[in-house]
Amino acid sequence: MSDERWIAAKTDPRAEELARQWVDLAHPRLGSVAISTSDDFFAPMERLIDPALPVFVPGKYDDNGKWMDGWESRRKRVPGHDDCVIRLGCPGRIHALDIDTSHFTGNYAPEACVEAWAGDGEPGEGSEWVEIAPRMTLAGDSHHIVDVSSDTVWSHLRLHIYPDGGVARLRVFGEIHKDWSTVTPDDVLDLAAQINGATAVAWNDAHFGVPSNLLAPDRGANMGDGWETRRRREPGNDWAVIRLGHAGTIERALVDTAFFKGNYPDRCSLQGAALDAGAEVTESSSNSWQVILPEQKLEADAEHRFEAVAFAAHEPISHVRLNIFPDGGISRLRLFGRIATP
Repeated sequence: MSDERWIAAKTDPRAEELARQWVDLAHPRLGSVAISTSDDFFAPMERLIDPALPVFVPGKYDDNGKWMDGWESRRKRVPGHDDCVIRLGCPGRIHALDIDTSHFTGNYAPEACVEAWAGDGEPGEGSEWVEIAPRMTLAGDSHHIVDVSSDTVWSHLRLHIYPDGGVARLRVFGEIHKDWSTVTPDDVLDLAAQINGATAVAWNDAHFGVPSNLLAPDRGANMGDGWETRRRREPGNDWAVIRLGHAGTIERALVDTAFFKGNYPDRCSLQGAALDAGAEVTESSSNSWQVILPEQKLEADAEHRFEAVAFAAHEPISHVRLNIFPDGGISRLRLFGRIATP
């Protein structure tokens, strides 16, 4: 926004909690994209899934009117209503939605509902959509959290607004589905990749950045796109636990401190364990897990590659604890290995 004044949106505690617990399946870095809309005269559909918080810029206008940070259709003068279709980059199970009308006051959509579709390719005119969030009343400049109860792996969403107006963001909280039937025990892949179903399940601190960023595709975009803890003023070290996309054995790792210069950890280590589905992870229980990678020295703004020779032999594990000493920030964690067979 350069020298323009702007006002950031308010965050919502429940939305923040969901963002820490689940993946935003509509995030563009997963390959998600808004593919069609009935109308986006005032604000383009692509902004609906922008990962940044929506902002309001007083006095900013474009050729069609007031610039708004979201998706906004024109005032409808004919029967009907508007909609927008989003293709999820990674199909998954949806647990909750956030329909966010931040900064839309006299121009927000008064009602909305969300449908989902599962299939290969793109939905057509005859495709059967399933309602996962029933038609509801919206308020201006507000978050609307909707719990979703479905075990279906969805590939597309369609947001309906009645009859017209604006929505700042649509967040789709869920878990990515990976078809492991296509992977053989001889294949080596990143078992900690978000796109392979890995997720952060526990950590002691995430003051500046959440551990789920560690698992995201590509290298980090900036220092905010990683896991960073506060400055530690007491004994001990910080840690985060990752549930792998599939149980397996880890053979090599990459720890990337991209953009972390005066605040990177001095050292790191990895521990692992095989846990039952749904097992509770605590600091004390995970502290006793097997060490699979002893403490390794780290450097600022660098990729650190640890090959098989550095790893301790271990049985298949389902969870990995990343320790950083004593605190700091890491951009990405890659754990390459082979899946365990039943």
